[in-house]
Amino acid sequence: MEPVEIIEDGVLLRPWQEADAEAVHRACQDPDIQRWTTVPRPYRPEHAHGFVTEGNRRAWAEDTGAPFAVCDPGTGELLGSCGLTSIDGNGTGAVGYWTAPWARGRGVMVRATRAVARWSFDTLGLRRLIWHAEVGNHASRLVALRAGFRIDGRLRLADAAAHGGADCWVGSLLPGEVPAAGSTGPAGPGTLAARRAAVFGRPQPVLFADTGAGELRLRPMEEQDLDAVVQTCRDPETIRWTTVPDPYERADAQGYQAYGRDAWARGDAACFVFADSNDRYAGSLDIRLSPADPLLADVGFMTAPAARGRGYLPAALVALGAWGFSTLGLARIEWRANVGNTSSRRAAEKAGFRVEGTARGGVQHRGERVDVWVGALLAKDLG
Repeated sequence: MEPVEIIEDGVLLRPWQEADAEAVHRACQDPDIQRWTTVPRPYRPEHAHGFVTEGNRRAWAEDTGAPFAVCDPGTGELLGSCGLTSIDGNGTGAVGYWTAPWARGRGVMVRATRAVARWSFDTLGLRRLIWHAEVGNHASRLVALRAGFRIDGRLRLADAAAHGGADCWVGSLLPGEVPAAGSTGPAGPGTLAARRAAVFGRPQPVLFADTGAGELRLRPMEEQDLDAVVQTCRDPETIRWTTVPDPYERADAQGYQAYGRDAWARGDAACFVFADSNDRYAGSLDIRLSPADPLLADVGFMTAPAARGRGYLPAALVALGAWGFSTLGLARIEWRANVGNTSSRRAAEKAGFRVEGTARGGVQHRGERVDVWVGALLAKDLG
């Protein structure tokens, strides 16, 4: 292929030039670029020079890729990198990109990716583009969605270079699916997808709840909580009403902690512990987003034996519910408990949940189907 220039929707895509090396070096000092891409770490001037010269020329000359510098068409300022990182013999190309830190928040990479996609289909005649990013890279995922990609799934241990083998999201784009230049397209600003990307693309927050007798902190589980989690999950009442492993070992608590980290990275759940004023573990609660209805979630929770009867759980549920409605944009949060679990029901009702009925054989519990109470919380229920 011969190198080309593309101007579309306020961005210029051109082959890399040796003069770009300084700006590339500066951009690739950014922690996010180093975290989510495969650039060398530390990133030195010689890496930038090699990228814009030998690597760029080889890809074009050997028809293995089409790397572009993304620039401002008026000033020539470098804004980022976008292009085809690979092209196979079956008409499939892989798209890769990064945005310079000084150019973020302007939709630059969405416009550049659409331009590359349109050129790939119309000029190169490719039949499919693929995109992948490490699970947790919500900024890259949002760009892909806005460029028209469909997120097809998740590949386990897809990126052997990242953190010992990271899972990756995978998406695809076909001819005719690229949004028109200048259009908002899917997952645009103000959409639920954009909101969720902003939430889950940052570290999990700490929430606060007022019990009337003190303040609780809702935070991610930490190493210091593991022994208390084990003790809670060995309690007869916890075993009776939940599905925690029995017997419960420290490795189970560590697995639950890892699940919480992974769920936040995926953007499909938020797992918190609630801790007392001395930051001692008092219980756990999760909010899990429905894969079928983006406005629906359900909660699960347990309280440490020593913290029961103090009003901690209802206060934590109120704080979690308020965060779910205001930050995640939920419309409904559901609660379920085995019929007879009056402690769970009291806590839910004190937090504002309304019991709506009984689902016969509603859940699988330790080898059998059991009836469950079903309730829900709406934003208006919080008063």
